Amino acid sequence: MPRLIIAVALAALLTGGAATTPPAAPSSGEADARAASRVAERLDRGLVAVPASGGVLVTWRLTGDDPAGISFRLYRGGTLIEETTKTNFLDSGGGASSTYEIRAVVDGTERPGEKASVWAAGRHDIPLDKPPGGTTRDGVAYTYSANDASAADLDGDGQYELVLKWAPSNATDSANSGTCTGPTVYDAYELTGRRLWRVNLGTNVRSGSHYDSFQVYDYDGDGRAEMAVRTSDGSKDSAGTVIGDANASHLADNCGVLSGPEFLSVFDGRTGRVLDSVPFEPARGRVSDWGDTWGNREGRLLSATAYVSGSRPSMIFSRGIYERVALAAYDWNGTDLTRRWKFDSHSSTNLGKGYDQQGNHNLAVADVDGDGKDEIIYGAMAVDDDGSGLWTTKLGHGDALHVGDLDPARPGLESFNVHEHKDAAYGYEMHDARTGRILWGARTGTDVGRGLCADLTRAHAGAECWSSGGGLYAANGTKISDSVPSFGGAASYNAAIWWDGDAHRELLDHRWSGTAGTGYGQILKYDGDSELTRIWSDTEARSNNWTKGNPVLAADLLGDWREEMIWRTADSTKLRLYTTPHPTDHRLQTLMHDPVYRLGVAWQNTGYNQPAQVSYYLGTK
Repeated sequence: MPRLIIAVALAALLTGGAATTPPAAPSSGEADARAASRVAERLDRGLVAVPASGGVLVTWRLTGDDPAGISFRLYRGGTLIEETTKTNFLDSGGGASSTYEIRAVVDGTERPGEKASVWAAGRHDIPLDKPPGGTTRDGVAYTYSANDASAADLDGDGQYELVLKWAPSNATDSANSGTCTGPTVYDAYELTGRRLWRVNLGTNVRSGSHYDSFQVYDYDGDGRAEMAVRTSDGSKDSAGTVIGDANASHLADNCGVLSGPEFLSVFDGRTGRVLDSVPFEPARGRVSDWGDTWGNREGRLLSATAYVSGSRPSMIFSRGIYERVALAAYDWNGTDLTRRWKFDSHSSTNLGKGYDQQGNHNLAVADVDGDGKDEIIYGAMAVDDDGSGLWTTKLGHGDALHVGDLDPARPGLESFNVHEHKDAAYGYEMHDARTGRILWGARTGTDVGRGLCADLTRAHAGAECWSSGGGLYAANGTKISDSVPSFGGAASYNAAIWWDGDAHRELLDHRWSGTAGTGYGQILKYDGDSELTRIWSDTEARSNNWTKGNPVLAADLLGDWREEMIWRTADSTKLRLYTTPHPTDHRLQTLMHDPVYRLGVAWQNTGYNQPAQVSYYLGTK
């Protein structure tokens, strides 16, 4: 059965010294107020071992419901080599052929263990079964490349599986009419590479980052995740069952899809078979209601998962960012999909209140008002847990936002946003995530298309924030530098990762490879200078989504609290999974048992990918 999150919203932070115990959880009363009944995945220890400087680094999970006094015994080849309260150990006697077992000790009793062998190459390759390409109705051939992925426990065994999106080579932005696309395909894989199932959306759902975001989560609480995605006539599940009319085509002369039914479909995570389909909301209706007549604004769709009820997760789907904005929340009880609520900026309740034109190319989910229920932060606006408008800054559309405890000196959560409109009062700004009140920022008079927040240095409390609008800022708005973190002349503000042994975050980025639209993965370290230091790279680890340069997935999938990353190879015949080779003195619960972080991993594939944040301040001060 699923476990309960014990530390629902951590208010603690790491100091400059070693953190040898987990951050303190809230009091029992506070935990009750913050919906301690939220269910989280039941996870195993995620034991992993990789070559490291000085031996083999072995890491394992501390889960959200582990008792405070838990300790561990680590065995190599059946021999006890370490007793520790940490969640990692550098084994100077280990080698490529070593095998390890970790056993938890609770109240003096040793629990059954888990075993792992060493990743000899320092990574784990996951073989893929690439779908065959095809030809669109206008005679254009296409092939497939591995694209974004999501992680969840599909079969209830306590281990993560992956759901991978395959993008055809002619996938395109919704602004580009006149281009037919191949269908989007989803595969489910175990980390061994065994393919579990395949779902094909068909030609009536255009392929591109704005059309086919997907959610993978355990919505009915049975310990096994489902996949939810927008479908249409001709979409097929793993068994070949067709959703809607198998013979219908809704492609317009310019290859846009501006008519025809849309469905919200839920698929069984174990089998890939469709469980239920209902009419999709927010519905398309008249295309012109969204701001144009050719489908650019109508075709901007995002998705997320949120605990809007407090105790159970709901799936969130949206339409529109540039003009009209609408979101709908759905619940899945194992049998039926039911709509919980819908928000529409053009409804009689919201019209004229400043919610139009405020959407982003991404979104975030967090309990910003501390009532135990999640809100949807949708760019320059937020929707409350009951589907009503919470606030709007009226600063307009943007390409990036970050929500977390970015400034530990302030109560609650903050959001850092960048804005596209040249006449916006702020090109970048930080605001209170509960009220939308602007805390600091600057007018730029330019389209600020990138922005990132991550704790980079001990010199300033909280996360540092920077953008393509210029300048590096402390969390309280103090300007640190006129320059932004850069490597080799290229600014870095695509993503971030907790990778090495300290509590700071490193920058996760790509380096252009010379091939159009792709780059190779790299991790960059800030040492107080605007010029970053590269601490990891792999020229065979290829990025996704053009200039966004993101990996297939970055998340805390294995081992201790540091994050793993998955990249595709150039030919998309395999995924490469990397975990940190760096020891750490910090002992933290798995980030996947933090509510903001776990839901951030669920929405990471949506629109313009952004890194997941946590609900507490994780860094130094």
